[in-house]
Amino acid sequence: MERKDILNALKKLKENSPKRNFKQSIDLIIAMKGLDLKKPEHQVDVFSEMHYPRGKKIKVCALVSNEIVSRTKEVFDNVVPESEFSKYQDKRVVKKLAREYDFFVAQSNIMPKVAGAFGRYLGPKGKMPNPKAGCVVTPDTNFKALYEKLQKMIRISVKVAPFFQCLVGKDDMPDEQVAENILTIYNSLVHALPSEENNVKSTYLKMTMSPCVRISKGAPEGETKKGKAKIGNVKIKKIKEKIEETKEE
Repeated sequence: MERKDILNALKKLKENSPKRNFKQSIDLIIAMKGLDLKKPEHQVDVFSEMHYPRGKKIKVCALVSNEIVSRTKEVFDNVVPESEFSKYQDKRVVKKLAREYDFFVAQSNIMPKVAGAFGRYLGPKGKMPNPKAGCVVTPDTNFKALYEKLQKMIRISVKVAPFFQCLVGKDDMPDEQVAENILTIYNSLVHALPSEENNVKSTYLKMTMSPCVRISKGAPEGETKKGKAKIGNVKIKKIKEKIEETKEE
């Protein structure tokens, strides 16, 4: 994928979308081929740090021991001290917490307690504190730097269907910044695929209220009816429904 092709697609995407009275999100959609997702080696689960924030605040919750509560409260959006884990035995409370926050950070020496209290609900949503994203911390961790890093972090997970979609920016961001984010995500995914670019079928961009536009060499092409973009013979909506069906409530 070339930067100029992304910029062409972004230009056409904006031309095809009337101005709205709110900031529209820009999503990158990647369809894959030649994968047998029953094989672990064909599955993808990696974290990628973009160059620029997506234009959306990423909310982070810290699960830590009492000794670092005051320091973490200065940085993170919410802090649950170890002494209050028992309050989260009610599944409705834990589910609400899981919905409200994008990332969870946990102190390494209390991870067994974190898993016991929150794992059943954070795990299926892919939100358990993950060392790959730097989310398993020690008292010496630079919490402010971690928080800023997570504002630009994306988890790329391809395990259920050969399809990935994520927010890469807002329509008021400079196209060059959005393009840089797209290249970062695309390259991270490609390098994690068994046959790299040979496993990529097609790539699209879509704004909240716009048709899809295909990123292709030369002039952008492939826009379809609003909300009904097709990847091969499978509608994006149907693929997303299939993914949701596999998640635990």
